Amino acid sequence: MEIKKSEEILAEVHRNCQLALQSIADILPETDDNELREELMRQHEEYERIGGRAATLARDKNIELKSPGPIKKAMMWSSIKMSTMKDDSRAHIAEMMVQGTVMGITALKSTLSEMSGEADPDIAALVKDLLSFEERAEKIWKSKIA
Repeated sequence: MEIKKSEEILAEVHRNCQLALQSIADILPETDDNELREELMRQHEEYERIGGRAATLARDKNIELKSPGPIKKAMMWSSIKMSTMKDDSRAHIAEMMVQGTVMGITALKSTLSEMSGEADPDIAALVKDLLSFEERAEKIWKSKIA
């Protein structure tokens, strides 16, 4: 197994936050449910906070972070629009959020297993914070499916 460098790990955290922010921004206009909108906005704020920490760490450590490209964003947008066009129910939107969150959790757990013992402690802490947040978010979304 290849050990990931701190730069790659920080880039992954940043990418995870950017994709989550984009997904939430794409889903928000598709829901009229006030409780769902509030949860989406709350999670958006948390992804912004964690993403901001990643950006600050990158700046302090002179690491360049790249955001997902326009093609990736367009693919996500169209996928979300098509999915919510077929079904914009509370359960379906929550299900979509669970799917995205599970992808993030899987990637973060993989990253944690590939980190070396010498990984930057600030970056390692950020990965763990994001993972913890996403695990809590997954439980929240699962509770809204039923």
